[in-house]
Amino acid sequence: YLYDVIDVPGSDEPDASLRPNQLFAVSLPDSPLTPAQCRAVVDVCAEHLLTPRGLRTLAPDDANYEPQYGGTRLERDGAYHQGTVWSWLIGPFASAHLRVYEDKAAARATIEPLFDHLYEGGLGQVSEIFDADAPYTARGCFAQAWGVSEILRVWWQTNA
Repeated sequence: YLYDVIDVPGSDEPDASLRPNQLFAVSLPDSPLTPAQCRAVVDVCAEHLLTPRGLRTLAPDDANYEPQYGGTRLERDGAYHQGTVWSWLIGPFASAHLRVYEDKAAARATIEPLFDHLYEGGLGQVSEIFDADAPYTARGCFAQAWGVSEILRVWWQTNA
C-alpha cells in the first residue's frame, strides 16, 4: 500500500500507517499508479479499513487505533483520525473498486449497507462518523451532506 506521509516532521522515516487517503490515487481520473498498484490499494483498504458504515481512518492493528469515538472533547479529537469511520469515504472506495474490478454491482454493494442507516438517525440522512468497531455506533453530525452525496454519486456511477 501507499505511505500516508513521506516527509514526517522530526523523523527520517515515512508514515506507514494504513489510512484511506491512498484511495484518491486510485479513484480520481488519471491515476499515477499501475493497475497492479491500484488493485493492491483497493484490496488492502477492503481488508483493513472497509466497514458497513464507511472507511476507518486507521487500520485496527495500528498501535494508535481508537475503536470508539467518545469521551471529552480532547479524547474525541484524538480519536477523530485514529480509526473513526467516516461515511463519506465509502464513495472514493467504491469508485476505486469500480476502476480496478470494472464490476458495477460489486462497487454498488459497498454502499448498500448504508441504506439501512438512512432510516436510523435523521430520516434520509447519513451520519458523519461511526465508531471504528462493531456495532459501528453513529456519532458526530447526524445529517452529513457529503456522506449522503457520496452515496448518491456512487449510486449514479454504478447505475449509469
